[in-house]
Amino acid sequence: MLQRMVISQFPEIYRIMEASFSDDEYRPYEEQLALFEEPEYGIYYMPIGSESLESQVPDSALKDKPAGFLAVWEFAEFIFIEHFAVNPKLRNSGTGSGMLQELVKLSKKPVCLEVELPDAELARRRIGFYERNGFVFNDYPYMQPPISKGKSPVPLRIMTYGKAVSQEEFEQIQKILYQRVYKCELQKQK
Repeated sequence: MLQRMVISQFPEIYRIMEASFSDDEYRPYEEQLALFEEPEYGIYYMPIGSESLESQVPDSALKDKPAGFLAVWEFAEFIFIEHFAVNPKLRNSGTGSGMLQELVKLSKKPVCLEVELPDAELARRRIGFYERNGFVFNDYPYMQPPISKGKSPVPLRIMTYGKAVSQEEFEQIQKILYQRVYKCELQKQK
């Protein structure tokens, strides 16, 4: 069952983040921690002690440790999953699917996330995972702005739960992400 993270759990969540994302896809520790001052931002996690995971991790000392997490921005228009990762020791256990499905069930709003371009096998597998969990790949060009000073922009695509979005809907999602998550203005393509 998903639980809201408390600040004391952040170091463990951040370790999973570091192990799961390339350097250009997450912020330095202090910047990531500062996001909790944003009212729309929060992290949900699934404890290892959840019923579905108890048989895989019998050590009771680990029961409250995060099996995985979803870092989300909840806007009036939609929920954006900025980071989603499962503890590397628990991957391919169904944990990720369970977490995604629970978040979507709890949400009364559309849900979206960013994915890498389908250029590499691992990226195609990740996209397939999201598709198996009800997300739709929207093939509109999208560039994630630098997530922090000194980081590079990352070419990505937006996936949305349940249905594809129109060009107009995509542009609205992009505008909100640029302004509220990445704190920059969208540059019009020439």
